[in-house]
Amino acid sequence: MLELRNVSTHYGKIQALHDVSVKVGQGEIVTLIGANGAGKTTLLMTLCGDPIPSSGSIWFEGEEITHLGSVRIMRKDIAIVPEGRRIFARLTVEENLLIGAFFVDKAEQGALLDQVFTLFPRLHERLTQRAGTMSGGEQQMLAIGCALMSKPRLLLLDEPSLGLAPIIIQQIFDTIEQLRQAGMTIFLVEQNANQALRLADRGYVLENGRVVLEDTGAALLANPAVRQAYLGG
Repeated sequence: MLELRNVSTHYGKIQALHDVSVKVGQGEIVTLIGANGAGKTTLLMTLCGDPIPSSGSIWFEGEEITHLGSVRIMRKDIAIVPEGRRIFARLTVEENLLIGAFFVDKAEQGALLDQVFTLFPRLHERLTQRAGTMSGGEQQMLAIGCALMSKPRLLLLDEPSLGLAPIIIQQIFDTIEQLRQAGMTIFLVEQNANQALRLADRGYVLENGRVVLEDTGAALLANPAVRQAYLGG
């Protein structure tokens, strides 16, 4: 479904990604792990068209999207939940969700809301509450819900567990598993390598802007080098 072929990205004269190749197949959860500063978020933002790669190519469902730019790429049934949530704090939960469905036919929005509320009943309880007054976990649920309202075929998740309480982290990962069972394709960037690799069909390890390892999630979990670097030995 998604493929990066030898993608390099620069910020001015600084090269952030070096010949990165990644594949995400239909219905897979693929995770990307790495230390802070490894280039994980840069890779996701490059996928979304900002910045545009300095070399290499990006393909989605057989179509090259390398130079489309972020607005046109987001119209290609790709949705991202960025690090830090980035919801509209002064708007209600319902208003945020409907903004997520901006490009979706209004006749479909009710069914999409029902699907989001099935995943996150708490959002239905908070429907008229201003998003900025909710807890961090509730805001993360809302951010994921907003992305799902756009009817994506590919969901990009950037550090969805960051800064959350353990019980909320488990709820988020349980939701990701439910989405996989429903057929969603997911590319997951996550600092909680243990949880992410347990969930993933396949994984990549990024170091200093380069992919240094690729394997199944289970194999990476068992890899001594990965365990030492990212799983506490």
